[in-house]
Amino acid sequence: MAARQRRLRSSGVVLGGMGMLALTLTACGSDPDKRCVDRVTHEKLPKYECDDDGRGAYYYGGSFKNGKAQGGSFDKSAVDRGGFGHSGSGGG
Repeated sequence: MAARQRRLRSSGVVLGGMGMLALTLTACGSDPDKRCVDRVTHEKLPKYECDDDGRGAYYYGGSFKNGKAQGGSFDKSAVDRGGFGHSGSGGG
């Protein structure tokens, strides 16, 4: 009976460890938030406005204040990605 309990405990540790590993890998590879925004006014737009014919562009990261995007960038590579344990200010 003692061997069986030990086996159950170790498999629980392995499963818990695998879950944490999966969570970490998923969170570290996440893209920054993106929102459709007017390039001139920085006002939030519906997603269809960021299609090829729309007037908007994707704005990465940052937040919204008084209906306008701020603190992010239209350049995806210029924005710090989130990740496990990252505390960012996303709004939207």
